[in-house]
Amino acid sequence: MTLPEDIALACAELFQELKLDEAMPRLIGSEPKHKDLVEAALSEPAMASKPALASGLWLYVDDLEHSHTVSQGIDDATGAFWHGIMHRREGDSANSHYWMRRAASHPLFRELDPDGLVDAVAAASGRDEPELVERQRLEWAALFEWCAHNP
Repeated sequence: MTLPEDIALACAELFQELKLDEAMPRLIGSEPKHKDLVEAALSEPAMASKPALASGLWLYVDDLEHSHTVSQGIDDATGAFWHGIMHRREGDSANSHYWMRRAASHPLFRELDPDGLVDAVAAASGRDEPELVERQRLEWAALFEWCAHNP
C-alpha cells in the first residue's frame, strides 16, 4: 500500500503495531483493539477533515461502531462503500447490499466486487475462511489507499 508521506507518518505507529496481515481477522463480528492508536493517528493534521480515512481506520481495528458513526456522515460513494463494508462485517448482508448499491459509482467498485464479497461472506456462514479474510484485507487496503490519494 502506497500512501502520501504525511498520512503514512500519521498511521505509522498503528500499522507497525497491527500489520495488515493480522488486522481484521474475522469476517463477521468485532473485538476492537488499538483504539488509542487510531485516536492518535486521527489527531494528526494530515488526517484532519478526512472522515473516509477515519472510517477505514476504525474498521482496521475492528471498531465497527465508530466506523459506522463516521461513515454515516460521509454523503458520497466512498462513504457508502465504507458503510457497506461495516454492515457486511456485522453480518447484515441485506443492509450491506443496500449501501453497496449506493457505492456503485465509486471508481474501485467494479474492480473490488464488494457485492460478490458480501455474498461470499454470507455463504461462509460464520466461518473465517482464509481466502475471504485475505480478500477483505485487500479490499480495505485498496479503498484506504484510494481515500488517501483522493479528496
